[in-house]
Amino acid sequence: MPDFGLSLPDYPWNALAPYRERAAAHPDGTVDLSIGTPVDPTPDIVRRALADAADAPGYPTTQGTAEVRQAIAQWYRRRRGADSVDESSVMPTVGSKELVAWLPFLLGLGEGDVVVRPVVAYPTYDIGATLAGARAVAADDLSALDAETRSRVKLVWINSPGNPTGSVRDAESLSRFVAEARDLGAVVASDECYAELGWGDWDEARGGRAVPSVLDTTVSGGDLTGLLSVYSLSKQSNLAGYRAAFVAGDPGIIANLINSRKHAGMIVPRPVQDAMTVALGDDAHVREQKDRYRRRREALKPAVEDYGMRIEDSEAGLYLWGTMGEDTWTSVGRFADLGIVVGPGVFYGDHGQGRIRISLTATDERIDAAVRRLARG
Repeated sequence: MPDFGLSLPDYPWNALAPYRERAAAHPDGTVDLSIGTPVDPTPDIVRRALADAADAPGYPTTQGTAEVRQAIAQWYRRRRGADSVDESSVMPTVGSKELVAWLPFLLGLGEGDVVVRPVVAYPTYDIGATLAGARAVAADDLSALDAETRSRVKLVWINSPGNPTGSVRDAESLSRFVAEARDLGAVVASDECYAELGWGDWDEARGGRAVPSVLDTTVSGGDLTGLLSVYSLSKQSNLAGYRAAFVAGDPGIIANLINSRKHAGMIVPRPVQDAMTVALGDDAHVREQKDRYRRRREALKPAVEDYGMRIEDSEAGLYLWGTMGEDTWTSVGRFADLGIVVGPGVFYGDHGQGRIRISLTATDERIDAAVRRLARG
């Protein structure tokens, strides 16, 4: 009988199982700072919108209701400086991860094509290339690629703010990257899911700048050709369980994606689309959630630094990224013995060796517990 199933690598987070067991032995229980799933309540206005839309007997539309498309476009213009985005250049998606995984395939990439992704990166960029039969290449600078590879580049992923590093590309850096990719004839897809969670120089509430989008007019020049921005409401609105996300950019590419997804039945449920519409129109709950994460970050960051961790990047997003100056798994075990589960840096590529990722997505009580344990060592 032939073998069935794709030959994909094992899901990396399964390797944390023995460390979770070690952490669970702590008398005060586990503090899980690994995966980064939101724990705070979904805003009331969003839950009401979902409930009000629960009577949905008909099929939803792949391209989204007029209302959700308007809300997405208005949000890009209001929050992301993307003046050229309109209702024809947006589409809701079933979370952002599925789009990351399927985009190379939906763009028609295949054998011989190259997908460029960041050197330290979310594993799904590589999985997307594999599903399409293309080859993933790690690079933060397109000029570093050899001539043969450059000739085969069809898709370039940007991740700013980065997961796991929290690094941010400024508008000038994004503009250069876009220009280089356009010279190669490649599509640029920018994963921007943490854009509302900037810290320090990128914290608008503290006098900083907004994290720029690849669709920002100062980056794109007002031309969306070959550009896509991917965004999720999981982080800013605590909607991970809704699988509420969207993509915006080149209207021609968006139209093609909509057509392909119609054939495949990749559709966001109508009640979720209505909930997204409400969430995108309300900035107050986003500021409130960011305040929660800022308080947790301000408690946890000095605690891990005093414990001996050197923080790197971590300019935005929901993670602290850094090193204890030792092997990744030694650090993971060290924290597990304190009852704290952290993310291994090796899950994000070879350049993650020796590093760990610590999430801010735990309740205030669990963050406080971690701070106490780190202080006792």
